[in-house]
Amino acid sequence: MNNPEQEYTQALGLDIGTSRIVVARNGDKKCQYDSELNAFLTIPYSKLAESLLVRENVFHEVQGSDIVVAGNEAQKFAEVFHLETRRPMANGVLNPHEPHSLAVIRRIIGKLLGRAASEGQKVFFSIPAPTGEGDGGIAYHEASMRLILTELGYAPTPIQEGLAVVFGELAASNFTGIGVSCGSGLCNACLAVLSVPVLSFSVPKAGDFIDIQAAAVTGDLATRLRVQKEQTFRLNGLSSDRTLNALTVYYQEVIANLTDALRTHISATQRLPKLDQAVPLVLSGGTVMPKGFLDHFSTALRAQEFPVRLSEVRLSADPLNATARGALMAALC
Repeated sequence: MNNPEQEYTQALGLDIGTSRIVVARNGDKKCQYDSELNAFLTIPYSKLAESLLVRENVFHEVQGSDIVVAGNEAQKFAEVFHLETRRPMANGVLNPHEPHSLAVIRRIIGKLLGRAASEGQKVFFSIPAPTGEGDGGIAYHEASMRLILTELGYAPTPIQEGLAVVFGELAASNFTGIGVSCGSGLCNACLAVLSVPVLSFSVPKAGDFIDIQAAAVTGDLATRLRVQKEQTFRLNGLSSDRTLNALTVYYQEVIANLTDALRTHISATQRLPKLDQAVPLVLSGGTVMPKGFLDHFSTALRAQEFPVRLSEVRLSADPLNATARGALMAALC
């Protein structure tokens, strides 16, 4: 794109994840990303507290008797005061137990995207696939995100998260294969043939499950375990460290649950297209980032016969941004 005005007004990809919200833009020769932690915490309102936050340029909003600190700043405050951050979303959709949820997400999306450069600017945004246990709030969540984006002047289109991974990662196989996004709230999966989704589903055991269960048996904060999991944890077996052992045990449970779900859902799919060639499977999302995840996943996948032939099983080169990139690629098609 040579025209800066044209580049600015082109389509966007938006990953509205339980843990992070990421926007993808088509920059000079490569995608450009901006992200914010999809979290917040509240502190009691006072004029002094508000003035200090303004002076320090902290992302916040006054809501009644509370000051709501959101996005990346929430993590910093949580670490200083040894608090758990609160989540506007749970299990891939708006958190029904958080009264601030919609307002916080509106603020974060507004910060990342701003108003549309021109009315009707395209944006594809991620939504979860069903878990097979009813709607799970997906319809309400999708309508709410659509309203936020429409109010900002965009023309929004939803795309299921697993399909977004297919668009972002499987161009070399003509968008045929299995895309998996292992996020915080859910693991989303999609089997697509020539970009057409044949099967999409999600499973509720994902990154948050690991954090919460490990925190329950170690007494640590789930927030701190999430940071450790993403930055320093390696999935390389049990050790003498109880925190690492807890993370390992619940990681193995998530992997076993996901591989079993992939076999079960694909095997149960009626009119599964005949695939003449083996297809790739690509893994993305923050939960796949620890070293050793791919080896453990591949081992679990080989433990029983898989219903389709796989040409490769690999990690995304950029797991945290794969969904946003795929949403952008779909928006540009």
